[in-house]
Amino acid sequence: MRLAVIGGVAAGLSAAARARRCDPSLDITVFEKGPAVAWGACGLPYYLEGRVRSVEDLVVYTPEYFRRERNIAVRTGCAVVAISHSRRQVELAGGERAPYDRLVVATGARLDRSIDGAGHPGIFTLSTLEDARRLRCFLLEKKPRRAVVVGAGYLGLELAEALRTHGLAVTIFEAASDVLGRRDAALTDFLRKHLERFRIELRLGARVEVVEPGSVAGVPCDLVVLAAGWRPNAELAAEAGIQLGRTGAIRVSEHLETNLAGVFAAGDCAETTHLVTGRSVYLPLGTTANKTGRIAGANAAGRRERFPGVAGTCIVRVCGIGVATTGLSEAQARKEGLDAVEARVEALDKPRYFHGEPVTVTLVADRGARCLIGGTVIGPEGVAGRINVLATAITSHLRVEDLEQLDLAYAPPFAQVWDPILIAAQQLAKSM
Repeated sequence: MRLAVIGGVAAGLSAAARARRCDPSLDITVFEKGPAVAWGACGLPYYLEGRVRSVEDLVVYTPEYFRRERNIAVRTGCAVVAISHSRRQVELAGGERAPYDRLVVATGARLDRSIDGAGHPGIFTLSTLEDARRLRCFLLEKKPRRAVVVGAGYLGLELAEALRTHGLAVTIFEAASDVLGRRDAALTDFLRKHLERFRIELRLGARVEVVEPGSVAGVPCDLVVLAAGWRPNAELAAEAGIQLGRTGAIRVSEHLETNLAGVFAAGDCAETTHLVTGRSVYLPLGTTANKTGRIAGANAAGRRERFPGVAGTCIVRVCGIGVATTGLSEAQARKEGLDAVEARVEALDKPRYFHGEPVTVTLVADRGARCLIGGTVIGPEGVAGRINVLATAITSHLRVEDLEQLDLAYAPPFAQVWDPILIAAQQLAKSM
């Protein structure tokens, strides 16, 4: 049986590798339009910053590795331009047709470049290795002094910090009234003040419709980086008769199968299910891409595995502190019709005599079910561990009274006897 995979980054290669493990007899071919596969897109801001020495360091595996070690044919520089499912074949740029019996679509996502002037020199995005090379070269050679970043999502915030590391004054424009798409006024206010301490201006409710070298919305700048409006690369699928969901991404079942039998979709081009609401959502994250790729690959190889969905857990470093979210904010929960209640505390992560630092924990629960449905953690250390506890609690439908009784580790060099999570859970229980 022949398995074709369109896309050779996180989801596509996870699908191909898992399919190979499930069925050693499969004939697997991966088509990737770019020059590289299996590279870490999330490391691009840190290459720009200088923390990662070379973009080649972000490449985890080469096509030769997959051919030699996994018996998977990986064809780079091969753009699939059409899918003919009735003939069970994909058409490549140049006219070549490649047959398949099963197909995994993992075409990823792209940043919105529809803003007028996005093609001018001095206007950048950060989606590919070549994007990163071009932007870093510009920084080192042209030595700009002022930058504008369009978008206050996790990429926009990471970019702002990277540009400040190069000494630029940075202004972030965000069309929404909040950061990270979270609808959390307290989080937004905290980040605005934190960014200001690092000479990063945050302008909210400021939609950018035109960009040009030299000025954006009256703000002088030497370069502009677009980091807003992720869009699923779903046009190829739609043209082949694959249904899209309400988000504009590919609609899939819990088995990652599309409406076309034998065609699966995974990663940033596909919808997934939110564990709290049960609704289809579009959350393009590397963690989701790898997990859905594995399930799609297994099922394309004949398994019947299901993907339960995601809580939307995300973490970002912003000028020396970690900011992590999972589930829903109180405002998001109320918009979904849930009777949400929130508690927010600030507490030291370690005893004061061990130089404890303040950590802010926000918990959101559904008053009716008494279950945790969201959380935010902000602090200089221990943020990933705490948000992972909250993500686990949401996935497990943990009740608030059980959360406040969790047996979390304590020793002065590492944690308080009452972890900030437990203190927040106690406050949340009092509010319900």
